[in-house]
Amino acid sequence: MPMNELIETIVEAPEFIPGHVWLAGSGPGHPRYLTLEVADALQKADVIVHDALVSDAVLALAQTHDMIFVGKRGGKPSVAQDDITARLIELARSAKRVLRLKGGDPFIFGRGGEEAEALVKADIPFRILPGMTSALAALACANIPATMRGISRSITLATGHAAGTPGDLDWKALAKTGEPIVVYMGVSTIGTIARLLMEGGLAGDTPVAVLMAATTPLERSMTATLATVEAEVQRQDFQAPALIVIGRIVDMQAVLAGPAS
Repeated sequence: MPMNELIETIVEAPEFIPGHVWLAGSGPGHPRYLTLEVADALQKADVIVHDALVSDAVLALAQTHDMIFVGKRGGKPSVAQDDITARLIELARSAKRVLRLKGGDPFIFGRGGEEAEALVKADIPFRILPGMTSALAALACANIPATMRGISRSITLATGHAAGTPGDLDWKALAKTGEPIVVYMGVSTIGTIARLLMEGGLAGDTPVAVLMAATTPLERSMTATLATVEAEVQRQDFQAPALIVIGRIVDMQAVLAGPAS
């Protein structure tokens, strides 16, 4: 059965109507982690407005060649969020089938909620197409269970880009929970994050994993401790995009190491 027919059979997706916007998550990077619903949307869209974390391999599956890059990267020039939402509204009003494609899941640090709210205010019909959130997918691929009986009872997903600035997360309070923390956008601030967590009572020997560009050809990973992770990130030249996993669940990576499948 051709792939398009297989997708249609399994997904039974609603019609992608001109003038509608679908806000979709493309998963952690590799096309094999796309949902069938998002794969179907890639075949139907007239125009794709995509972020920097959407891989070329995913975009190569699209039928349309009309693609608009609106990616954001810390410290680099990027399109303002208001301009992105204005472009989505403009495209929808010109009767395009607009696929707004993000890395991971659109509602996990993807500003999907902000864009959906803007579409509601503009009276633009939309749908949300969930994606496999990068944190949980990257952990699973690295043999790190996000939750583990006897080790963790909860997990915190946090953004680290503003660590140490007024109004940011209370990292010291997070440390006191003793539960695992997965940090997005924290490579440049890992030193501050580690310091605040240790000041909050988390031991310096707490294991840390850094998962860079998970599921893509640039994938790299390393382990360190809370006390050494900043130096190791710099020494091994780990860069964004990367996820930082902090907590005893990181030790399970070695426990679960076994024959490759």
